[in-house]
Amino acid sequence: MSITSDQKIAIAGAIQKIVRAMNLDCQVEMREDLKEGKNVVEASLSTPDQARFLIGKNGQNLQALEHVLRAMFLRDSSASGYMIAVDVNDYKKSRALHVIELAHQAVARVRSTRKAEALAPMSAYERRVVHTELASMPDIVTESIGQEPQRRIIVKPHNP
Repeated sequence: MSITSDQKIAIAGAIQKIVRAMNLDCQVEMREDLKEGKNVVEASLSTPDQARFLIGKNGQNLQALEHVLRAMFLRDSSASGYMIAVDVNDYKKSRALHVIELAHQAVARVRSTRKAEALAPMSAYERRVVHTELASMPDIVTESIGQEPQRRIIVKPHNP
């Protein structure tokens, strides 16, 4: 079951309304994807100069925008199979590539020292990206520890 074009238009309209209330201008591109068995409605926002206001410190404003949109559009049962994801100027995509690079560097150090290493605190999305990326490495185990906003991943050698 895919999301209707009316639902996509409504989500894009809500984003535009929120952004206009912040006295910002942006373009919104909507697409639908299937990730981890869920339909994901992705809203990609492009803004030339004002991205920092939409992203916020460590992506906090972006997370809040996603939260508001999910509260608005996923509260009824007809949308239960969907997830809404928002990205501004590919911030989340570049952050994901950055944390993957950091995770691979940590893996190299863990493999050489055989000692566990903690990564810097990350958002739930970033932790999921790292766990998924490192899951295919049989000699490495990952574990999330701590409480938000200091929750982080421990990369450690697998001892069979």
